[in-house]
Amino acid sequence: MKLVVGLGNPGRAYRWTRHNMGFWLVEKFGKELGIDLSRRGFLSVYGRGKIGNEEVILAKPLTYMNLSGEAVRRLLHFFKVQPENLVVLHDDLDLPLGKIRIRLRGGHGGHQGVKSIVEALGNDGFFRLKVGIGRPPDRRQDPADYVLEPLSGGEKEDFKAAVDGGLQAIEVLLREGPQAAMEKFHRD
Repeated sequence: MKLVVGLGNPGRAYRWTRHNMGFWLVEKFGKELGIDLSRRGFLSVYGRGKIGNEEVILAKPLTYMNLSGEAVRRLLHFFKVQPENLVVLHDDLDLPLGKIRIRLRGGHGGHQGVKSIVEALGNDGFFRLKVGIGRPPDRRQDPADYVLEPLSGGEKEDFKAAVDGGLQAIEVLLREGPQAAMEKFHRD
């Protein structure tokens, strides 16, 4: 069984912000698989289904980004999923828009949601699928403000394209494994 968690912030005010890349990914992936994320529990909304022969749980923590770890810990514990079968989907400021990176282990890279998960689990042995959102064009803008700033109309289309690329990477990661996904999506 795999647990795929998309990170973001709940609520209308955050729906179209860069920091909700993980929510967009897990929601669209659920639609493609026919998995309805409507169950509530474990500080999350989640759904269950299959990808191929593998059972998968898709989830969105409702704790806000910086407290995601507690929701992830509860989901792992209840469904008896080991951290090595956890895939966390999230935005990354240090990657250009739409660029994908897949990592197992490592630091949080300044991402507060990933930091919260590492701290709650006491373990960094889970997969991260990062989708680039780029840095603020104005270097004086605080990155924390940038990630929470609503997207303009034109930016929404660019972000939808980035989500589509992320969906392909999730599918390859789950169906073919991390090595195949990294070989395919880490190309420049």
